[in-house]
Amino acid sequence: MDEKTYFFAEEAYTNLHRRIGGEPEPAFEEPGMLQKVWGRRWGVNNDVGRLRMVLVSRPGKDWEPMMSGGEFVEELQYWIGPDNMWYWNDRKRPELAKAQDQHDGLVKALRSEGAEVIYLDDPLPHMTKSCFTRDPAIIVKGGAVVCRMGVSYRRGEELPITRMFAKLGMPILHTIHGTGLMEGGSYLWLNEKTAAVAVGQRSNHEGTRQLAEVLKTLGVELLSVDNQGYGLHIDGSMVMVDADLALIFPHELPWWFLERLQEMGIRTLDADLRDGPFGVNCLAVRPGKVIMSSHAIYSAERLQRAGVEVVLIDYNEFPKSGGGIHCSTLPLIRDDL
Repeated sequence: MDEKTYFFAEEAYTNLHRRIGGEPEPAFEEPGMLQKVWGRRWGVNNDVGRLRMVLVSRPGKDWEPMMSGGEFVEELQYWIGPDNMWYWNDRKRPELAKAQDQHDGLVKALRSEGAEVIYLDDPLPHMTKSCFTRDPAIIVKGGAVVCRMGVSYRRGEELPITRMFAKLGMPILHTIHGTGLMEGGSYLWLNEKTAAVAVGQRSNHEGTRQLAEVLKTLGVELLSVDNQGYGLHIDGSMVMVDADLALIFPHELPWWFLERLQEMGIRTLDADLRDGPFGVNCLAVRPGKVIMSSHAIYSAERLQRAGVEVVLIDYNEFPKSGGGIHCSTLPLIRDDL
């Protein structure tokens, strides 16, 4: 190619790309863009919009380590696995068939609300908490933030859930890395522009900083709330049940946070302590309607008196392993409010 021909070829190339340049707008998370590029309007930006798709994991081989081995520690009243790799809060060992029946009941209730239920593929067989799909990821508008589990006996759950997102074609916006710790039960949406994360032994300040950067891009403010004592996740203390109503254990939340909720116009309803530590751990399937464990009868009655519709299901085997209905569900798509 002579110099003159090269010059005109280069000029044509330049003019072409002046005409066809980069296109930052519309943004990645804009519904039309998500539909065009990723096939669906992935993600959620609230905790109560109608549930369209949810990820669960039915207990199976992953529960087998708890059914033999380990030791019962009298002063704790827990079974503890070798190297502290699992625990079970009952003198009687797990009943896998019972747990599977209860999980099937949860799935039936979810499907009756029109939700598409996705099962996690191939949970790792030694990960006894894989049924609690809430924790390995946080879902935001446009996709997922893959978490980094806070304790060694759960670290590794991130791998099958990441493979699941890839199979579904769901975007992964960030993976918590470095020394960051973050678990999904530590996070909740207050409204479409405000979220909260509980900082403690499972979710630390570095993990919170990374998550806040993702949310900042989405125009969402992240409130950092210190866990009380050795509390694990905020969904043991507070769950949104309607657009402006939260079910809470007030003694587990700091005063300034309760005041902030009031300023935001979020009403609070105290759960009943007689229901035990999982009296809050329910799941909203649409504004003003929740699925709740039948053991939380007193809190359910309070919700009903407040105008919230409650679907009660048997789910009392799972709290013995440290989780409830909210812990067992990871919404992937919800309607906007």
